[in-house]
Amino acid sequence: MKKLLPLALLALLIAGGAQALDNGLAKTPPMGWNSWNKFGCNVSEELVRKAAQQMVKTGMKDAGYQYIVIDDCWQVSRDGDGNIVADPVRFHSGIKALADYVHSLGLKMGIYSDAGSATCGGRPGGRGHEFQDARQYARWGIDYLKYDWCNTSTQDAPSSYATMRDALADSGRPIMFSICEWGNAKPWLWGAADGNLWRTTTDILDHWEGRGEKYGAGVMDIVDMQVGIEQYAGPGHWNDPDMLENTARTSASGRCWRRR
Repeated sequence: MKKLLPLALLALLIAGGAQALDNGLAKTPPMGWNSWNKFGCNVSEELVRKAAQQMVKTGMKDAGYQYIVIDDCWQVSRDGDGNIVADPVRFHSGIKALADYVHSLGLKMGIYSDAGSATCGGRPGGRGHEFQDARQYARWGIDYLKYDWCNTSTQDAPSSYATMRDALADSGRPIMFSICEWGNAKPWLWGAADGNLWRTTTDILDHWEGRGEKYGAGVMDIVDMQVGIEQYAGPGHWNDPDMLENTARTSASGRCWRRR
């Protein structure tokens, strides 16, 4: 097991700011495993099952790590009714069966989508299907949704995330909502009303310091970007400075990334 780190990297724990979303979730910063930085689009049912098994075997579950999150590329299309379709080869048992297995281990299941017309990996996005997708996630037994910000064109971030917030609330299942807007629209100012955590920065890179050529920043740069926004974090609503990384290029929280 190479990737077991907090979903909210060094989330600042000082309460304050806007009122938290009242869905009863994220009283403490959520912790778990996400598939992206290690596996990218090479994600599969088998890999997710093994990650869940290792979460238990290594004692991370007992330490408070709960979430097993499938990032981008699990979805391939929509059916004739507009329902999102999982890759039938890589997820041959279906997402519900996988979620049932994760739950059987005493863990929680997370999944990924995007507020735009397509995900960062070019798969079907959630725009225009928010309530339909939320109901599907609830039927599958999903406990956590990471919602990215690729291919959004002229969309307004607060209203786009508010739509999915309402869809999740209407789904009939408590689903933690992770806003992954990269901090561009200062989500710490409005995110508490819409989600349980919000990305505050560009993507984290696997080195201590320095900016990427196009985007991304090192660990210390990411930490520095948190100065002054600690007042907006607290139970139910957290700053999310992306995941921790280690020298083996492994990850934690479910990286938000952008196709360039």
